[in-house]
Amino acid sequence: MSGFLRIGFVPEHFSTPLHFAQKHYALPDSLVPFPSGTGHMVQALRAGEIDVGVGLTEGWVAALGKAQASKNPSPSDAGFKVVGTYVETPLCWAISTGVKRELSSVKELYGRRIGVSRIGSGSYVMGFVLADQQGWLDPSSSPQPFEVVPLNTFERLREGVNNSTADFFMWEHFTSKRYYDNESIKRIGEIYTPWSSWKIVARTPLLSSPELQNFLESVNKGIRYFEANQEEAVKYISTELDYSEKDARDWLKTVRFAQNVTGVDKGVIEKTVEVLSKAGVLGSGVEVESMIGVERSEAVKWI
Repeated sequence: MSGFLRIGFVPEHFSTPLHFAQKHYALPDSLVPFPSGTGHMVQALRAGEIDVGVGLTEGWVAALGKAQASKNPSPSDAGFKVVGTYVETPLCWAISTGVKRELSSVKELYGRRIGVSRIGSGSYVMGFVLADQQGWLDPSSSPQPFEVVPLNTFERLREGVNNSTADFFMWEHFTSKRYYDNESIKRIGEIYTPWSSWKIVARTPLLSSPELQNFLESVNKGIRYFEANQEEAVKYISTELDYSEKDARDWLKTVRFAQNVTGVDKGVIEKTVEVLSKAGVLGSGVEVESMIGVERSEAVKWI
């Protein structure tokens, strides 16, 4: 195996340390953007199109749990595992509708159409977490709390709620905020993940490879640079990405990246499985151990 890895990532503000790792530390790996998010990266991992993914905790765990249920390719291997923790803080999902739509509160969303990027993506999974929090999930009843409408991209989600293809959608707060400010969409609520928000996964054959360990250390360097050079981060986010300078500065006050990205806390995965099972995204009998490729401990344990 060569030292070259293909790294899937979402080209948003959270990717800034990856950009710095590539720019300032000559990260040799290829960064492959996935604007439609974690669900698309799951497909790419399974197709062998990327080797590593940096995405949302709930998207990875939902995909791993569903693979276990289908026993494909095997009960204990979905083709990839969680190997790292990228962001320690939870994610704020803004809940949006069309700017001229009459919807004005979360309580009006029951039975409506939710726009999602893909089935199994974070925007899909968090819809069911919202439904659980609102008491809309009835295990004894078959109807779903809303109709799911896959629309692939953030742009199409915004279009969808304005042309009534969907009634609402959920996306990260600061990525959505520019479109509230220019009155393209309307905010009607928010929900926070009950877990740390971003994890790193890798294809199973790479788990013990030096290439993966080198990549994780490069991310650590990128994070350290990010923390020491906040003004450069603000300039990059506000000129190269779709954010205002004020929103970039506000976001910096809310986010905390991992000091060492290698490994994942088993308790975080257990909590995620617990909430997703309660929300009806996952069934019973999910094996947390088989989802983890590298577990955090006093000395990192490579499984």
